[in-house]
Amino acid sequence: MLSYKYYDTPEGQDVYKKVFVTSKYAAISGLGVATYDVLMYSHPKGFFNTAYRYAFYMTPMVGMAAAFTVTANIAQNVREKNDVWNYFLGGVTSGAVFGAWKKSVAVAVPVALILGAIGMIKKTAIDNDWVLVPEITTAHKSVRSVKHDWTLAKDIEELKSWKTGSN
Repeated sequence: MLSYKYYDTPEGQDVYKKVFVTSKYAAISGLGVATYDVLMYSHPKGFFNTAYRYAFYMTPMVGMAAAFTVTANIAQNVREKNDVWNYFLGGVTSGAVFGAWKKSVAVAVPVALILGAIGMIKKTAIDNDWVLVPEITTAHKSVRSVKHDWTLAKDIEELKSWKTGSN
């Protein structure tokens, strides 16, 4: 289950595994946001208050991820169509959870529509094999890597002469 990826199985199948995957990423993101809040902003005193701040951020984020996953997959099973509207419904549900967290309908409606649109873009990208966030590859670095030229463009030999003063 730990090596399972969201798109290992078709939409509408293995919903529990998919909820686990999305909730795991949401919990990790929530952990980062909550840590930032605790260290840089709220500075809670004591264990209980610190744990409350972590739960304050992590719980809604996990709830939003779970709501998106369950809604998109249930919509797939009920509608029997694998299209962008399933992800739109999932995004709208996530926005509703966000609005409930903020206790504001005025926040919930635009966030729901924005997350629904983001869901549609993500589904379109998946269907068309678009890469929205490319992987960043880093060069292998070792003790000898200082001997390599890592610049993007090589020096032009004609322009080097001005540094040495020889013409």
